Amino acid sequence: MIRILLTLVMIGMVGGAGGTAYLLNSYGSDLPDYGALANYEPPITTRVLASDGRLMAEYAIEKRVYVPINAIPQKVKDAFLSAEDKNFYSHSGVDFVGLFRAVLTNLQNYGSGRRPVGASTITQQVAKNFLLTNEVSFDRKVKEAILAFRIEEAFSKDHILELYLNEIYLGFSSYGVAAAAVNYFNKSLDELTIGEVAFLAALPKAPNNYNPLRKNDAAKTRRDWVIDRMVEDDHITQAEGEAAKAEPLEVRSRDETQLVRHADFFSEEVRRQLQSRYGEEALYKGGLYVRTTLDPRLQEIGARALRKGLIDYDRRHGWRGPVTRLENVQEWKARLAELPVPPGASTNWRLAAVLRLDAGEAKLGLPDGFGGAIPMKEMAWARPTLDGQRVGNAPKKPADVLKVGDVVLVEPLEKDDKGKAYAPGTYGLRQMPNVEGALVAMDPHTGRVMAMVGGFAPERSEFNRAIQAKRQPGSSFKPFVYLAALDHGYTPATIILDAPFVYDPGPGQPLWKPKNYSGQFYGPSTLRRGVEMSRNLMTVRLANAVGMDVVAEYAERFGVVHTMPRVLAASLGAVETTVMDMTTAYAMLVNGGRRIAPTLIDRIQDRTGTTVYRHDERPCDACKASQWAGQAVPVVVDNREIMTDPLSAYQIVSILQGVVQRGTGRKVQAVGKSVAGKTGTSNDSLDNWFVGFSPDLVCGVFVGFDEPKSLGSHEAGSTTAAPIFTTFMKEALADKPDIPFRVPEGIKFVRIDPQTGQRAGPGTSNAILEAFKPGSEPSLASSYVIDGSAPVGDYGAYYGGVGGEGATGVPGQTAPGFGVGGAPPQAGGLY
Repeated sequence: MIRILLTLVMIGMVGGAGGTAYLLNSYGSDLPDYGALANYEPPITTRVLASDGRLMAEYAIEKRVYVPINAIPQKVKDAFLSAEDKNFYSHSGVDFVGLFRAVLTNLQNYGSGRRPVGASTITQQVAKNFLLTNEVSFDRKVKEAILAFRIEEAFSKDHILELYLNEIYLGFSSYGVAAAAVNYFNKSLDELTIGEVAFLAALPKAPNNYNPLRKNDAAKTRRDWVIDRMVEDDHITQAEGEAAKAEPLEVRSRDETQLVRHADFFSEEVRRQLQSRYGEEALYKGGLYVRTTLDPRLQEIGARALRKGLIDYDRRHGWRGPVTRLENVQEWKARLAELPVPPGASTNWRLAAVLRLDAGEAKLGLPDGFGGAIPMKEMAWARPTLDGQRVGNAPKKPADVLKVGDVVLVEPLEKDDKGKAYAPGTYGLRQMPNVEGALVAMDPHTGRVMAMVGGFAPERSEFNRAIQAKRQPGSSFKPFVYLAALDHGYTPATIILDAPFVYDPGPGQPLWKPKNYSGQFYGPSTLRRGVEMSRNLMTVRLANAVGMDVVAEYAERFGVVHTMPRVLAASLGAVETTVMDMTTAYAMLVNGGRRIAPTLIDRIQDRTGTTVYRHDERPCDACKASQWAGQAVPVVVDNREIMTDPLSAYQIVSILQGVVQRGTGRKVQAVGKSVAGKTGTSNDSLDNWFVGFSPDLVCGVFVGFDEPKSLGSHEAGSTTAAPIFTTFMKEALADKPDIPFRVPEGIKFVRIDPQTGQRAGPGTSNAILEAFKPGSEPSLASSYVIDGSAPVGDYGAYYGGVGGEGATGVPGQTAPGFGVGGAPPQAGGLY
């Protein structure tokens, strides 16, 4: 009998060995190559950060932050081992003890409806997740086990655990433990409590079944089970376990202070540049670490200033009516609850239904069921909108503005514009502006874009008007005409004739007669005065005298335009440019004439931390020292191209400071610091600009309709764009000292009469200090007048959309002589 039993055992062992050999041969011959796990690089999140390190945006197909095993806290590893594979560090890939225990448990639970207990080790899960599919079959389990043995032979336990903890999906769009810690608890791994790590370790089996928002009880039960396993495995004490189970299971979103607000336009442009530079694969899977130039404080100020300016403009041009109307006012509460707030509306604006109109206020119903009222003084701005951006008569009673059943946007108010307190439940009437604009703020010394706002709200339109919109800059272009003149022998005191100018483009073509914004003529005036008061006629004469080839070369050199037409009208801003390009060009004026390239990105690192892009390419070998050893402070060599004579650049800066002190930008004095800049208004007021700067911050502002139309007969850069610039710069510079503009060596200041350009005598009351290059100071012998009425030379004529502050263009077509080389007519004389 014993012999028979031994024989059967031997036959069983041989059969088992043969069966095992057969399985290994059948399933092990065509398995995936596990060697790739040695250098496995999973898709990880590209993170975009502001200059202060705060998160702006993340781009990923799988949101993952890869963390090396030695950087993962021990309590995190312990929790996952207790929950998933307590014998991980002792088995060889398949846990036969755990497998036997699972079989017994499943036999005991058979017929109870309980979910079968699994016995896959962490190594088996790595094999499945990385190399196989989720197919539930005997074949897959066999392949999984074979791969697990091979993986264990090829790699260390720590490497396998590292792969697992970084690859596993844990719900909430989280791949890997680091991403889950942030998405569930707004914490890094080392900040997690025992209860929190236990919850994360409870998720791999079925993240959706333990969603703490929808299934909190089930999630807490599963978490507590993991805590008990950790106590059982001596990873934590009994007291620690009880304390952990007493913790409430609460999900925390990322702190508002950690996220950069109002940066959508900026982030999207960074995303576009990254995709263009590195491709979609690297952007969404490569784990790039991008440090941008954005200053969150300036970005928020810029967004707020632009929105306020556009709303202020919109209110000046009247009330366009309610968002919608309710046919049945009796059902206002239910109907109002169904209506969405218009995209891009301010966060504190709400929809309200007009329920009753009294003599002095409009009674409202709000979605939450409460009431409110709009006093008449908060509707005084709501004149009816007329054609051509005109407005009708001022309303005298609420019924002049609203009707019962109107659904309108309102904003809760605590005080009126004089600071007097309102009663609770008081609201102001609001409407979404239909005008648009853009703002760019830049460091003029480096080209780092510190704030960029591409429109009223990205929710309303993703079109970025700071970069993508090409508009006519009007008179904000003029400084480059005058800079060309200063580089070619003219001075701020040069006298230029301000008188009618007529250009005769030749037979069959209408005469071009540019005008000043005021429609008046001022006779001989200094070059400075021509910029300060934005005189079109003086600019045209000066451009004609200097030569449009020279003017165009300067515009192209500074990047205002890439290819500029050689036509006189272009000197008044009848070209197309972007806010980014204009802001960059002005930055090169205030930085002393050094070339800069605008950038939204300081540095990009790849997934290994290697820097693959750096904006500042100036050489500095001494800057690479790994430690301080008493060496001298590194000197960075400034090898940037010099764009213009630094003395000419300062002269333009001084003149533009005069625009603020005495000229069309006087309202900007409200900044209260040393600032300079230039207004710009294209023909028919289609585009309004103000571009200006302090010594260390330059800002460009544009206002206009997306489909160009007049902003109104009384709207100009000084009334729409300059107030936005003022609001931005006043707050941006509020905590900064008032730094004067830097004067380059060689400038000589001379006291002159601003009317005549001559040296001021003792009795000159309005004398100013003018900046001159050595030897160019005024004298009686040099008091000639530039009239600019000489032949134009090889320049054609351009008529469509003539720019300049109030310039009047004659509609027509481009003349045959457009550009250099035509057979142009002669310039007209004086009329």
